[in-house]
Amino acid sequence: DYIERALEFGRRACEGLVEAGDIRDYELIVIDDKSTDRTGEIADRLAADDPRIRVIHHERNRKLGGSMKTGFAAATGDLVLYTDADLPFDMAELPRAVRLLRDYDVDIISAYRFDRTGEGSLRAVYTSVYNGLIKALFGVKVRDINFAFKLVRTRIFDHVELRSEGSFIDAELIIRATRMGYEIMQMGVDYFPRTRGESTLSSPGVIVTILREMWSLRTDLESIEKVR
Repeated sequence: DYIERALEFGRRACEGLVEAGDIRDYELIVIDDKSTDRTGEIADRLAADDPRIRVIHHERNRKLGGSMKTGFAAATGDLVLYTDADLPFDMAELPRAVRLLRDYDVDIISAYRFDRTGEGSLRAVYTSVYNGLIKALFGVKVRDINFAFKLVRTRIFDHVELRSEGSFIDAELIIRATRMGYEIMQMGVDYFPRTRGESTLSSPGVIVTILREMWSLRTDLESIEKVR
């Protein structure tokens, strides 16, 4: 239900960046995580008409972490923006993020929502508790760490190796990058809750996977050294 709109909004934002001279070229990468609907079919049709669209199909469902790792590995540019296909923010924010990343010479722009009430009170509580837990366990002071708007310099993946397959991947990215000395800047954006479909982020299975991967990262951090 969202994929055509997401690609159109992404194309429009990137064309604006090209016209402004902020970037030279762009690509739109779709990760079809073994979708059971027509997402992959629609994306393939759009890619056939636009060489800047690339579609990667997973042979099995790998959840958020697996999809993000596939996307980051596939990106060929200097910068990569990760987001969800339901576009929880206005893509017109992308030029501001690109300028902040370059003007302040940081490695990651991590956005946070000005107002999270649109996601429901229970999800808002989950998010608050989760952010607090990440701060307490890892010392990372990032608001809204799981929000799907992260602009990243791809060069960090020469050193940052992501391992999570589940929804802990957002936090793992920020935690590993911070531990290695990469600089992160935060920016606030307006939040637009989804109008179709349901999120599975707060399901029991997802929460259990997050806790397991969180514990695994805790034991792995001892071997991480700064590179910047």
